[in-house]
Amino acid sequence: MTVKNISELLAEFQDWMAEAEKSEPNDPTAMSLATADADGQPSVRMVLLKGVDERGFVFYTNFESQKGMELRANPRAALGFHWKTLRRSIRIQGMVEVVSDAEADAYFDSRPRDSRIGAWASQQSRPMPGRFTLEAEVAKYAAKYAVGAIPRPEYWSGFRVIPARIEFWRDRPFRLHERRRYEKGAEGWTESILFP
Repeated sequence: MTVKNISELLAEFQDWMAEAEKSEPNDPTAMSLATADADGQPSVRMVLLKGVDERGFVFYTNFESQKGMELRANPRAALGFHWKTLRRSIRIQGMVEVVSDAEADAYFDSRPRDSRIGAWASQQSRPMPGRFTLEAEVAKYAAKYAVGAIPRPEYWSGFRVIPARIEFWRDRPFRLHERRRYEKGAEGWTESILFP
């Protein structure tokens, strides 16, 4: 077993991501996000990675969405990246924290104007009577914010998954795949080689 630090693990993650950005036809930053509700019922969906550093892996959403409510009630999550063209995947598990207001504001301001309007218009995860309802809300907020800056809604922010476990998986012939799991401990990250 070897002990690595988070910088080494993130460097490997970034190398794999850079390769995926060259080979994946669409959304190499797409990742599955698993959460659980108060009863332990799991739920998974796709989100986009919007930042990664030594503090963790960041994505943004509506706090009033299913994932937002589940993460605020149970701040644990798992992420999964799968890059089919590379025949590789990465799994991450850890605790979750809300990003700072400054981080959320900076990212929100970087989004296209229509996406910022959409954050105001969509009551994410709630039943919608019909498409016209959404289009009417978009028109309402487009008119409201026709001139000037569009502020970030209070219910819209980001979450950071603070990794406690990271697993790198690489396809090998005859299903003899390579699996390396790293777990955070008091002295750093310990590597385990797993049976495929």
